[in-house]
Amino acid sequence: MKKFRTIEKAFKGSGFHMVGDGFRVSQYISPGRETAERLSPFLLLDYHAPHYYEPSAVRRGVGAHPHRGFETVTLAYEGKVEHHDNKGNHGVIGPGDVQWMTAASGVMHKEYHEEEFSKNGGVLHMVQLWVNLPKDQKMSEPKYQTLLKENMGTLNLDDDKVELSIVSGEVNGVKGPASTFTDVNLYNIKLKNVGKITLNEPSDFNTAILVLRGKVKINDEKNYVEDDFILFDNVEGEISVEGISEDSLILVLSGKPIKENVVSYGPFVMNTVDEIYEAYNDFENGKFGTMNF
Repeated sequence: MKKFRTIEKAFKGSGFHMVGDGFRVSQYISPGRETAERLSPFLLLDYHAPHYYEPSAVRRGVGAHPHRGFETVTLAYEGKVEHHDNKGNHGVIGPGDVQWMTAASGVMHKEYHEEEFSKNGGVLHMVQLWVNLPKDQKMSEPKYQTLLKENMGTLNLDDDKVELSIVSGEVNGVKGPASTFTDVNLYNIKLKNVGKITLNEPSDFNTAILVLRGKVKINDEKNYVEDDFILFDNVEGEISVEGISEDSLILVLSGKPIKENVVSYGPFVMNTVDEIYEAYNDFENGKFGTMNF
């Protein structure tokens, strides 16, 4: 008889709110709250469920702002988003793509609707994660990765009824393209009706699933629907996922926890209060660089 990895709890995100004027999100994980401590190294998860934006000559989004001490990861499912930062990095991501920005010692960046998407209007469907950095990497050099759909690790299972797109880490010997500082398995799974997969994440990895579309059955027992977030206990066992709607999509996030003190305030995540004060002082004194880029 199979031993399943048990479910600690399942929940929905917060009510929707706007980030800037271009991103309507529901929050599932937030720095300083129990969910972030429990789901280390993941600090924040904002879910932008499918939402239609009217055509606009003025591009919506979030203007230049600072970060230090962690990474921002944006996964695109519908629509297009553009990124600029003051280290000279620029990228556009669309369906199936991911951008992975390592703020580390400090960067100014902005994200907004891509120009043609803004002009034409359309549906935006995204996830943004904050991923913590270990203490010895928090003040390393910033970097940026544009990870395109065609470069993701891919797996097709169960007579092509299950399709995996692996962003980081490794699943069944297939690796994702993202370079990470700690062990993070991040991947999307599309399931057709009755398509089934068994996941074998390490028991010491904090592991969760967000249902992005359709309906799935977990561990041959209970059904979960769009916007459900399922957090698993840190115990040995398999995770069985079966698609029970015509077309389902889930995001799996699983990572080895960083067992260090976390102090967060605003756009900074460090290990001590003094380091937070230092980040604000550095920002106010222009050490993060120009806001004009």
